Amino acid sequence: MDIWDKEKRSEVMSKVRSKNTKPEIRLRKALFARGFRYRANDKKLPGKPDIVLPKYKTVIFLHGCFWHGHKDCKYAERPKTNAEFWNDKINSNAERDETNVRKLTEAGWNVVIVWGCEIRNKRDVVSLTDSIEANLRAHAPETEKLAVRFYEEIENEVTLVAENLVDSVKTNPRTHAPKTKKLAVKFYEEIENEVTLVAENMVEYKTNKNKRNE
Repeated sequence: MDIWDKEKRSEVMSKVRSKNTKPEIRLRKALFARGFRYRANDKKLPGKPDIVLPKYKTVIFLHGCFWHGHKDCKYAERPKTNAEFWNDKINSNAERDETNVRKLTEAGWNVVIVWGCEIRNKRDVVSLTDSIEANLRAHAPETEKLAVRFYEEIENEVTLVAENLVDSVKTNPRTHAPKTKKLAVKFYEEIENEVTLVAENMVEYKTNKNKRNE
């Protein structure tokens, strides 16, 4: 039996915050302290994820156990008053969550779900953040060396005059579409021990080459 009548239950539920809750702020601070930078409640993505980490192609949803229907959780017990309304409401939320996760996964995002009961106490933050950090590190973009060679033409003869290696980000071909980026290439010459910039150009290179047809 519900401990509140219909009017009181409605009043209590109306005061529940949908974003910037204490658990969200607690988790954001913990991630920020470990060097992770993020966007909050990104409206451009399905479900407006609570935390978005573009570098790791990862989104984090922090779901309230009651509102999102956390199975077998004591904090997700549904009210007995106006039961049909609350069942429809919570079931609808859960279905929408599944749809959002599917859309994000299909778009190549790594989706992490954190339930409110996992971060109710401050002492839970460290272990939870450890788990999330391990997940993020597993999805960190790989770096690869890109060879940049410089040539010059003298009397119709092309000669290699310099070569350098620069770091570029290697994306996952199964989750990222090939992208073309621009790299600033600068040419210097040394005359009487003085190095001078003589030219600068922008060259394009692909950060991802899909070797398999999937």
